[in-house]
Amino acid sequence: MSKIRVMSETLANKIAAGEVVEKCSSVVKELCENSIDAHAKNILIQLEEGGKKKIRVIDDGDGMNEEDAILAFQRHATSKIYKDDDLFFIDTLGFRGEALPSIASVSKVELKTSDGEVGTHLIIEGGKRVLLEKTDARKGTNIQITNLFYNTPARLKYLKSEQTELANCVSLIEKLALSHAEVSFTLSHDNRLVLKTSGSGDLLKTIHEIYGLQVSSKMLLVKASNDDFDLFGYVCKPEILKSNRNHMIVMVNDRIVKNYDINKAINDAYYTYKPDIKFPIVVLKINTDPTLIDVNIHPTKQDIKITKMDVLTDLLIKTIKDALYKALLVPDALLRTPEVQSATKEVVEQIVAEQEEAYVPTVVQTEFNLKEEPKEDIVIENPEMKELVLYPVGLAHGTYIIAENESGIYIIDQHAAQERVNYERNMAALRAKEVHTTKLLFPITIELSGSEFLKVKNEEDHLRDLGFDIEEFGLNTFIIKGHPTWLREGYEEESIRRIIDLIVGGISKIDPVKFNEAVAITLACKMSIKANMHISHEAQEELLKELCACDNPYNCPHGRPTIIKFSNYDLERMFKRVMN
Repeated sequence: MSKIRVMSETLANKIAAGEVVEKCSSVVKELCENSIDAHAKNILIQLEEGGKKKIRVIDDGDGMNEEDAILAFQRHATSKIYKDDDLFFIDTLGFRGEALPSIASVSKVELKTSDGEVGTHLIIEGGKRVLLEKTDARKGTNIQITNLFYNTPARLKYLKSEQTELANCVSLIEKLALSHAEVSFTLSHDNRLVLKTSGSGDLLKTIHEIYGLQVSSKMLLVKASNDDFDLFGYVCKPEILKSNRNHMIVMVNDRIVKNYDINKAINDAYYTYKPDIKFPIVVLKINTDPTLIDVNIHPTKQDIKITKMDVLTDLLIKTIKDALYKALLVPDALLRTPEVQSATKEVVEQIVAEQEEAYVPTVVQTEFNLKEEPKEDIVIENPEMKELVLYPVGLAHGTYIIAENESGIYIIDQHAAQERVNYERNMAALRAKEVHTTKLLFPITIELSGSEFLKVKNEEDHLRDLGFDIEEFGLNTFIIKGHPTWLREGYEEESIRRIIDLIVGGISKIDPVKFNEAVAITLACKMSIKANMHISHEAQEELLKELCACDNPYNCPHGRPTIIKFSNYDLERMFKRVMN
């Protein structure tokens, strides 16, 4: 008797479910993406017990007739692609034909759907159809999933707590709402409204509806194109960074993706604008020819391969850096206080009332009656960078320079300010075509371990290009006979050893551009005055003059602010000279 047999369709679907359906949010994702592909404008998601007991998705999309409703639960049945060539021109979120049969094999499914003519009512339990009948003809689809993994106890055991599953679902709907701002999403849990977006098509308004005023008012518009890619979206100012990458939301052809190279490019664009352990809030749409991407990597369709990734990386970094450079101004000291936020809110509402037409959302019958007060629209201006002229009036705690000009009072962190000055000076020297080297009266010997020696040996030519006179000097040892002239006098040996440490700490061959920036940052910190160091009035004047001449005087190279501003209006409000 043959040992090899064709497995049953039910067994195959349960195996496929292991990849497609990992948690409650996986089910929500597949169902909502089907609604979007069906051109729905309003999608209602209802959850019970975080989705573990019930997941219900109702839309006003195209719906299905009886024949399509039955076929939808057969493996590899799809309306999205028909021939091999279609794989190169995928413009829908789903296309594999695996999600519905996989979900149906590990749960109880009830489907009501109609294309506007005759409705179909279908019930499937554990992959087997138990009911098929005609029903009302409201156009759209109403699908309910109950008792997820009831017939696969091992998978059911590893579902997380109700709150964790709910949090995953909310995070997913937020991302879907941002990727399709033209669709209204309503999410409720145990009959309590959790999230609602208007479906206005305005991405910034959707950001405001999801994240609130404090985030949406700090977002910068980014928009750029080249021959292969179009970019559009919003990135945050460095003052509202997050501690993880979860808020870096990227869509490629309206599909939410997780791509290491894209996230790295975005993070690199914030280099020197933020600390390494913080990450920006980003909502970015990338549109390109479908032939340049491959989404057929994994059943979840979140992984993606991109042709011409280097071109996209350059466009991302340049566009985001330009937006940050043009829009970064001195942080307002009172911007985060509730009173000022309230005032800002009123101003925003007034601007919106004057400049924008009222938006009237469409409401789907019956199930779309959850009501919520409309939220404020947001208008963001991107002021051009202004050159400051500051006059020092004193020093607080030996650390903060107090300065003034006609618009208000400024507090400057003297260490952060000089770090910025030194960083830009170092970078200018490192970029210079002509390198000047000065000889050391007493050469410096650097002893290393075998592995460290090999790393430095690999970068020996780069060190010479920077202006170092370096030679091998016995076993695992180098001797430095000269260094570039821009190293700070009196700190030459320490600076050299810090540069060697940067090379030794690398895990692979260094990128010359990033290595030079790391050198500039490391040495800028060492060359700067410290906190609790009292400097003269003349030294304060010189530092402020140099800071104002910087390309970016508003952040130190580690991303911390150099200046905080109290405007004249802020001061008058604090002292009750004005009462509005």
